[in-house]
Amino acid sequence: MSGSLPFYQKHHRHYDRGYRNKETASKMSQYQSSSSISSSRYFAGSSTSATSSSRGLRLSGLEESRLSPIPKRTKPTYLAVDRENQIIGYVVPIFRGSQEFATGYSDTEESRVRDMARRDLFSSGLEMERSELISRKEAMRESADRICLNKRIHDKEEHSKRMNEDSLMHPPEFLIKPRSHTVWERQCVRLHCTVTGWPDPRVVWYKNNVAIESIANPGKYKVESRYSVHSLDINRCDFDDTAQYHVSAMNSKGELSAFASVVVKRFKGEVDEYLPAPRHGPVSEYGINFQTHIVDKFGVSFGREGETMSLGCTVVIYPALHRYQPEVQWYKDDVLLSPSKWYQMHWSGERATLTLAHLNKEDEGLYTLRVTTKSGYETYSSYVFVRDSDAEMEGAPGAPLDVRCLDANKDYIIVTWKQPAVDGGNSILGYFVDRCEVGTNHWIQCNDTPVKFARFPVTGLVEGRSYVFRVRAINNSGMSHPSRVSEPVAAMDPADRARLRSTSAPWTGQIIVTEEEPAEGIVPGRPLELQVTEATKNYVVLSWKPPGEKGLEGVMYYVEKCVSGTDSWQRVNTEIPVKSPRFALFDLAEGKSYSFRVRCCNPAGVGEPSDPTEATTVGDKLDIPSAPSKVVPIRNTDTSVVVSWVASSDAKELVGYYIEGSIVGSNVWEPCNNKPVNVTRFICHGLTTGEKYVFRVRAVNAAGLSQFSPESEPVEVKAAIASPAPPFGISVLECVRDSMVLAWKQPSFIGGADISGYFVDYRDVIDGVPGKWHEANIKAISERAYRVSDLMENRKYQFQVRAANMAGVGIPSLPSDTFLCEEWTIAVPGPPHDLQVREVRNDSMVLLWKPPVYQGRDPVNGFYIDIKEEDAPVEAWRSVNNKATEKTYMKIKNLKEGEVFVFRVRAQNKAGVGKTSEVTEPVSAVTKPGTNEIVVAVDDDGIISLNFECCDLTPDSKFVWSKNYEEITDPSRLTMETKGNKSKAVFNTPGEEDIGLYSCIVTHTDGASSSYDLSEQELKRLLEVSHDHKFPIIPLKSELAVELLEKGRVRFWLQAEKISADGKVDYVFNENLISQGEKYKMNFDKSTGVIEMIMDSLTPADEGTFTFQLKDGKATNQSSLVLIGDVFKGLQKESEFQMKEWIRKQGPHFIEYLSYEVTPECCVVLKCKVGNVKKETSALWYKDGQEIKADEHLGFTEGVLKLEIAQISKKDSGVYEVVLKDDRGKDTSTLNLTDQGFKDLMNEVFSFIANSSTPLKITSTDEGIRLYTFVNFYNDLLQVTWHYKDSAISFSDRIKSGVVGEQLWLQITEPTEKDTGKYAIEFNDGKGGLRRTVELSGQAFDDAFAEFQRLKSAAVAEKGRARVAGGLPDVVTIQEGKALNLTCNISGDPVPKVTWLKNDREITSDDHCILKFESGKFASFTITAVNTSDTGKYSILVKNKYGTESGDFTLETTEGTPDQGVTSYWTDPVGNVVFGPNTPQEKIEMQKRKAKTPPVKMKEDKKERKSEEPEGEQKNKMKVDDAAETKASDSADQPEAERTQPE
Repeated sequence: MSGSLPFYQKHHRHYDRGYRNKETASKMSQYQSSSSISSSRYFAGSSTSATSSSRGLRLSGLEESRLSPIPKRTKPTYLAVDRENQIIGYVVPIFRGSQEFATGYSDTEESRVRDMARRDLFSSGLEMERSELISRKEAMRESADRICLNKRIHDKEEHSKRMNEDSLMHPPEFLIKPRSHTVWERQCVRLHCTVTGWPDPRVVWYKNNVAIESIANPGKYKVESRYSVHSLDINRCDFDDTAQYHVSAMNSKGELSAFASVVVKRFKGEVDEYLPAPRHGPVSEYGINFQTHIVDKFGVSFGREGETMSLGCTVVIYPALHRYQPEVQWYKDDVLLSPSKWYQMHWSGERATLTLAHLNKEDEGLYTLRVTTKSGYETYSSYVFVRDSDAEMEGAPGAPLDVRCLDANKDYIIVTWKQPAVDGGNSILGYFVDRCEVGTNHWIQCNDTPVKFARFPVTGLVEGRSYVFRVRAINNSGMSHPSRVSEPVAAMDPADRARLRSTSAPWTGQIIVTEEEPAEGIVPGRPLELQVTEATKNYVVLSWKPPGEKGLEGVMYYVEKCVSGTDSWQRVNTEIPVKSPRFALFDLAEGKSYSFRVRCCNPAGVGEPSDPTEATTVGDKLDIPSAPSKVVPIRNTDTSVVVSWVASSDAKELVGYYIEGSIVGSNVWEPCNNKPVNVTRFICHGLTTGEKYVFRVRAVNAAGLSQFSPESEPVEVKAAIASPAPPFGISVLECVRDSMVLAWKQPSFIGGADISGYFVDYRDVIDGVPGKWHEANIKAISERAYRVSDLMENRKYQFQVRAANMAGVGIPSLPSDTFLCEEWTIAVPGPPHDLQVREVRNDSMVLLWKPPVYQGRDPVNGFYIDIKEEDAPVEAWRSVNNKATEKTYMKIKNLKEGEVFVFRVRAQNKAGVGKTSEVTEPVSAVTKPGTNEIVVAVDDDGIISLNFECCDLTPDSKFVWSKNYEEITDPSRLTMETKGNKSKAVFNTPGEEDIGLYSCIVTHTDGASSSYDLSEQELKRLLEVSHDHKFPIIPLKSELAVELLEKGRVRFWLQAEKISADGKVDYVFNENLISQGEKYKMNFDKSTGVIEMIMDSLTPADEGTFTFQLKDGKATNQSSLVLIGDVFKGLQKESEFQMKEWIRKQGPHFIEYLSYEVTPECCVVLKCKVGNVKKETSALWYKDGQEIKADEHLGFTEGVLKLEIAQISKKDSGVYEVVLKDDRGKDTSTLNLTDQGFKDLMNEVFSFIANSSTPLKITSTDEGIRLYTFVNFYNDLLQVTWHYKDSAISFSDRIKSGVVGEQLWLQITEPTEKDTGKYAIEFNDGKGGLRRTVELSGQAFDDAFAEFQRLKSAAVAEKGRARVAGGLPDVVTIQEGKALNLTCNISGDPVPKVTWLKNDREITSDDHCILKFESGKFASFTITAVNTSDTGKYSILVKNKYGTESGDFTLETTEGTPDQGVTSYWTDPVGNVVFGPNTPQEKIEMQKRKAKTPPVKMKEDKKERKSEEPEGEQKNKMKVDDAAETKASDSADQPEAERTQPE
């Protein structure tokens, strides 16, 4: 059976034998074997057939093992599963259905077949038949058992699936998608696919988006669906079957489509490009009717060349199916757009967007969005206008557009374009064509001179290369921008291009059959049908057909020309013959006539010439079209006008028309379109509402632009009038026995004109069957309520209403609900009606209504208003007012911005609350842009008016003023004035009768309205303002005032807020007018309103009242200033002082007088600032009348004089004076620093000292505890008070205070626990003072007291420590034989032990070396006669229980003359070494001087004394010369503690 399948199906998985399971393959093989045996027995009955059949079966098994993807041991199953191994269906074995599918078989059957094959060789046909029959029965029985078992399993799984169906549901999925096919005509083709999904998807096939109905075309299409395999058979394909097919699978989880293409080839055929449009209506295969709505649409758009524009719409599809993908297409001028670098499409799932990248005038046109679903399609269209970009040079023309290549050969390419609509005010001289080879950016100009014809053949191209072109226009002002580049085109003959294209043209539907190889040795014949296809003054284009003989594929051509009237033929292309049957001739003489002919040539020779053409005159064959006529504009919308015209007569090759418009009287014409339109009717958009326009049109073809048509009649731009839309919301307001009162709502669209009335029709309804319509009123009614009479009681009726305006009667409304005509007897009132919403704002709106027609048993006494959100349930209705209102209007406040609300009204009487009214239309609480409010104004004449301005005014709009929402018709109280978009309501005689709520609504707008509440208080205020305007007063910024100027001049001035150029001023003194003169100088600056009068000085005669009287039109004002008594005298005295000051400042003077300043270092600086000084100016300082000598403290820089007092004291008290003088005069400044002045100065110094003090700190000494603080500077006059527990301390021997340098301290000697507490030091600066405190208690006291005990013990030990108080020389140099005596002071308590050492060995006293220690203070060392053995290092060591100290010296001997004197050394009271006398007298005198030397007190702080010791101490030496003179080194560099005797 496989051999009968088409070739394109043999290798599909659907038909591979391994695609079925092994069990199915086994049964199929058994069935085929049975059929084969039966047929062989029927025809021949020999074993040969059986053997061959057995071999055939064995071959099928081999094929099965090769093709089957399922392992041999796989167990059979009849359950279908998805990719997640979830059971989704049940598979019926193939052998129970169609027999056209061949499969393999299992191992068991294969072995059985082998046995059958062996028996074929040794048994008869009868035995084989019996054996096969038994085997077949057994196999069938086993198969039935397995099928039964699997069926049970399947049923159980199906039950589980139904119990939990959602877990198994999934959208459709294509396991195998349909494959595209290319077939010849009259062949059959099958498209098939495999689809899974749960629930089972419905599958529908489409051709070009149109559903295929096999029932409607029973012989053409066959659709089959078996076991998730779906197929579409197309019988005997013809060329119309070339299309795109797609299959759509849909279930409740979603929809999915797959696409395939079918190309039907036709020998030597042509493609029919017609593609049928999608069908409309519901999709019967799905039972779903898709509803498509296009919302949020783009409007008429305006762009400029080079910009980017996006067009978008929101698409709503109902029902919304998951993964359902509609077909979204964009069209421009009914041409389908494809994505490119110019157009970018995007579909987000709910919004379709088209982006126009880099706009050009080619992009101008009507853009259409088309959304196609299975139920049909919806479209939306709007126009896009593209204006020229700004020219590089003013007056240059716009860029050409629509550059195309009409004819392309290897020799030339004809480029055509369209002329621009804008010529820049000057005629276009011509055009330049540029070319650029594809792949480069190098542009080459093709013509040297501009061409006027919008078509030009470009030559000089390289064969086989591709080019793009652009065009530029030029006029006297300059060059335009280049046009958009053309599409690429190859410089190649059409035959070569077709041959290349034929290699990959599966969609063309054509099969190119080339001729056989050219025959050799045959001269070609004549070319055929030579003609001039195009002729201009620049070039002529010829075309012809090649000769009809075969074998002439390589033929080429020569072109010849001949001037008419001669027989001289001249070959044009002498060098290179032409390959293509087209040729362009240049360099022909304009005005001459030529004939042309063509010869064929090949290697065999040149053939006979063709028949010559008719004589052709070189010139433009195409004429400029004539001007259009009868331009008629018609109103369309607020911003557009429809313009129609009569086409140009006898226009050839017309490209289109350009329309221009101009505001009447402006004489400025603007293009309405920048791309030619080829129709005679066009909608001009972007016009100004309310303006009058005239229009003109001109035609364009390749030859140029025609003359303009005559101008049209003026037309005003406003919306056209149409009949109104039908009313809606018909309800019953009252019903009696034979009449009913109806109410309805105004149409949403009134047609651009006021509704003149309504017509009501009614019909009876009997047993649900409506009757004929009858007119209820013949004359139109103006109200939206009407009583229909002459009805029959207890009969049901329906009603319809039509609205009428000046354009006519509109279509009727939909029939109302069925109402029963019976008399109402209820006690409560009927429903209110005619609900209107006005003055919509973000948080409020006003609701108006009319009272019910049916009052009930008692009159209506109030109303309730209900409100709810639009989408809220019925239970969300809530009352706005808890107390019934008697008014028929209410302002509803506190609304949520942006929320959409609906309202209803209920009336009440004594019996209760009646029926609710009809619900209003939804209203969004949003203030519309441009909304204005009523403004109250009072003009200069005191007239009070209410003013309202509307920005959205239409030509038919009217301002309607109301009081308490009832239209004002009585002009006695208010006068209305309207100019343009502003309206004014003027109060004639404002009074209490005018109190109320005023409102204004503008008709024919989107609800423009506002209100103003004129209350009693507001009316009173307005009347006061009106009085001020009737009797105006010039407002003053400042009243009349006086001030002193330079030289003591007196200025009287005031300033008015606003005064005109006609304002006047009168100056009055003591009721007498004064005028300009020597004494009075007047000035009036009307731009600033400043009025001034200046007097040089004041005299006693000027005491009195000054008045300025102002007058500006009818506005007046005055201001007075009284100058008498002390006020006048004080002003006069100050004036005289200012005069003196001015005279003083003519010479050197003080700008700032002498003052003092205290620096942070507590230095006092006396300073003053001087001015008008020069080099000769001198400055002298005085104190108490005595001149201060100039020293380093005196400075005179930058006009500032300073005198610095570094450490001020009482001696600095006095009167300081600075005198400036030069040849121009002198000035003096004095500063009194005595008594209180000096006290204030010192207080400021004390304040600086106090602020510089550090926090009070605690320290310990060997005497007790000390509290101290440091200041930056200390002055002896500073008053300091120490406090203990907030009481001043009384000082004693135990508690003392003092100052050391900049340290202020309080010493507590031998402190005890009673001394704990809060201590403070207070600095007195004459103001508030400054106090520093410290807490001496707790741990702080314990730590200080412990440190005091330690220091006290250390002081006792230090005081009693053994010391060598006097110094010894470092080196002693002495002559031999001399006597040496050294004495030093020793201190210590107890008395220390003294030991002498020589070279670190102890020595004792003897006759040669005498050692003495006298009075416990003086230790002496004496050598009676020095010899060389005494040389060495000597040391004295003193020691007691508190410590040890030593002193060293070195003894050196020299040879010399013996001397009777004795050299001795001892120390003075400060520890300095003193040279001993050589004679007894000198020794006595030295002792006397020693007694007279006063003792030096030891400093207190040992650490400070040590700090004065130099770091690099030098060794002192002593040398005794031959004359026994002894020199000892000075010991002044020893530490001060060592040089100071104890007190």
